[in-house]
Amino acid sequence: MEVFGFDAYSPKEIAARIEGVGVTKARLPPVAMVMLGVAAGGFIGLGALYYTLIVSDPSLSFAPSRVLGGVVFSMGLILVVVAGAELFTGNNFLVMAWANGQITSGQLLRNWLVVYIANAFGAIGLAAIVYLSQHGEMNHGAVAAQYVKIAAAKTALPFWEAFFKGVLCNLLVCLAVWLAMAGRGVTDKILALVFPISAFVAAGFEHCVANMYFIPLGILLSDGGPAAPDWWGFAANLLPVTLGNIVGGSVMVAAVYYLIYNWALKVPDRERSAS
Repeated sequence: MEVFGFDAYSPKEIAARIEGVGVTKARLPPVAMVMLGVAAGGFIGLGALYYTLIVSDPSLSFAPSRVLGGVVFSMGLILVVVAGAELFTGNNFLVMAWANGQITSGQLLRNWLVVYIANAFGAIGLAAIVYLSQHGEMNHGAVAAQYVKIAAAKTALPFWEAFFKGVLCNLLVCLAVWLAMAGRGVTDKILALVFPISAFVAAGFEHCVANMYFIPLGILLSDGGPAAPDWWGFAANLLPVTLGNIVGGSVMVAAVYYLIYNWALKVPDRERSAS
């Protein structure tokens, strides 16, 4: 059905599609869930690799560097959505299926836990491969220096700053997924993803799976000095960022759309039925 001349799913149809996908994701066999989760961690890592290559170029001024870096980082979520993978931050949308009683709390938490750990394996594994490939030596070592700079900045974030940057990040990530679900073709999905994802990256918000790539690689490439990123800083970053991502995706997007399309818009119908 075309709406205002656009061959796209309506918001109400998107909500129904996301609930249906959520049920499928929650019931995936464990091996498939793990493998798809590892793939997603690697995909996001590839987007982060592309981003770092761009922002390591000192000839680019601040805004063009951030915007262009954000656009190329979008490749990570494009791979997740189009090629197919299980990403923790996007799977915050399972809250819609859970709230509608289509999956249990156990299925929701199992998916989140398994996918989160699998994403970590994929992202950290890619970081190890990139480190061994000597990729950081590009541009006379500027790429490696940029990784260390990014990791050091992330591990130095105060708890609440990291938390709220995580909230804003997954607000945009889940909106990107929502928009992509409106598309009927690959081109539609890619165009829908690029702007919200490039916005969160350009704004410097925090994505837990991306940080599973950035920070370990920055640690591996650092000289171990007093200001260098470390594994304690990695854990201290992941906790608030992950919590913020959950709030941004599950509450500010998934729960809000659930309330709109499964409660608020049905209140008049219930009132008419009651009368």
